[in-house]
Amino acid sequence: MPVDAAALASVTLGEDQVGRYGGCADEQGTLVTGDVAPGRYRLLVRPYDTTVHGWQWVGRHGGTGDRERARVVQVRAGTVTSVPAIRLDPPGTVTGVVTDAATGAPVPRALVMVVPYVPHPKYDDHGPTTDEYGRYTITGLGPYHWPVQFVAAGFATVWSGGVGSRHQARPVRVRADRTVTLNQALPAGTLVSGTVRVDELATYAQVVAFDAVTGDLAGVAEVGSGYALRLLPGQRVKVRCDCSYAQPVWHRDAAGFDAATPVRVRRAPTVVDFDLG
Repeated sequence: MPVDAAALASVTLGEDQVGRYGGCADEQGTLVTGDVAPGRYRLLVRPYDTTVHGWQWVGRHGGTGDRERARVVQVRAGTVTSVPAIRLDPPGTVTGVVTDAATGAPVPRALVMVVPYVPHPKYDDHGPTTDEYGRYTITGLGPYHWPVQFVAAGFATVWSGGVGSRHQARPVRVRADRTVTLNQALPAGTLVSGTVRVDELATYAQVVAFDAVTGDLAGVAEVGSGYALRLLPGQRVKVRCDCSYAQPVWHRDAAGFDAATPVRVRRAPTVVDFDLG
């Protein structure tokens, strides 16, 4: 995963924020990934058999569930970059119930994830989803402290602890071969909405919000003549419209994340329009 927030925010429909470079270890456990663009990266290991080994961010002294504590690897052009041997730990499980903060009612079909991704309206196979009673289970996590993100239609996207930023999240302590509980209530948040003017609307048109500091996904809304996002008051986000068959447009009429104008979410509804005509 790239360290740079702009690179993280380059994800599109159906992609998760783990970057575009990866590979599979051979029978000796050796992993080689080629054609990696120069830059700074953090490494996420996702074993195929998560009944034996758990996910981990590769830290300096073993695995971690915190992206910010992961080892930063500098990749330079024309050179081979090596990292020390990675040791995997046994997995643990997280389970819980997602509810409506206002009513206490269970929230079905909420997405629960440790790596944010842009949901696809048609193909949704990235990870756990709550059932009709709001229950979910995440398996195969390494025994570390993991921040967890919760996403559901009609609610603000939050990290564990009910906050908008991963930096402020209250991580859940995962233990090897055990199950821990993490319940989360989802607030309604503040409405961020607007109109979208476009000559020809894309088949799957979306407005996507990213945390202005971390680059983490903060919210996604489908687009018709307009859109409606729910975000937490106090968040600063950068908003992108993937609404036409041309290049995405960032608010305000910017070509990329770095040039985009941050939006401060307050308690009063906020309007952000896009003109792609």
